[in-house]
Amino acid sequence: MGAFFGKPEYGTPEGAYSWQHLLHVSLLMVLMVVFAVLLGRKNRNKDEKTKNQVLVWTAFLINGFELFRVAFNIGASDDGLSWQKDLPLFLCSIQFIAIPIAAFTKGRVKEAALDFVFIFGILSAVAGNFGASQIYNSRPVLSILPIFSGTTHTLSGFASLYIVISQMQSMKKKNIPITVGILLGFCMLAMIANAAFDYNYMFFVYHDGTPYSIVYDWVNGHPVFYPMLVILLFIVYMAIFYGIYYLCKNRTKKSKATK
Repeated sequence: MGAFFGKPEYGTPEGAYSWQHLLHVSLLMVLMVVFAVLLGRKNRNKDEKTKNQVLVWTAFLINGFELFRVAFNIGASDDGLSWQKDLPLFLCSIQFIAIPIAAFTKGRVKEAALDFVFIFGILSAVAGNFGASQIYNSRPVLSILPIFSGTTHTLSGFASLYIVISQMQSMKKKNIPITVGILLGFCMLAMIANAAFDYNYMFFVYHDGTPYSIVYDWVNGHPVFYPMLVILLFIVYMAIFYGIYYLCKNRTKKSKATK
């Protein structure tokens, strides 16, 4: 129990990409897919209120786990300002706010937020679970922070898959500026937080061992060009995602028309 609740020195980390790490996150991903498929197919033909209830519960769950994790970190830290490094201003943690927006708003804002969660939720789950080398190098897999981190990232992916399987996404072209605006708004907040707290939200200051090291090296970590390239990569990812979605949608329409 000490290793589960205690500080890192109370347990021996198995290490990133150890079989324990890979087994843990793979099981989470399997559960993510199974529940998204079951609930998405069950609610596909239901009314929007019924569909939305799943997102409401997901919003409560993901933020409940995250608030507990932040409170745990504050309690375990000797630094009363440790919360400054736990703001939801990474690409994966944006879902703590984006999912509630998708669940509790209406109109075009809701549509854009649903699309945002759909686009970035599954990326957050895959990258946040399989790429979380720092946490798995510092703590045992079966300890509170890796478990909570894995759970919140998995809930992000679940929301993404559930939205598309239950057909809640709209992906309307007129809402693209709002969806992009959500991303850019969080990017702006991340930059402000980095300046205020001397941190690395959105990996805008340093690549921190992520694939952003490639573009970081291109510009030698330039304080302006590097974050601009990171944002550009986000936009490119969104453009590719929209492009693939519309391509698949058009092919489906043509296939139905020829039957």
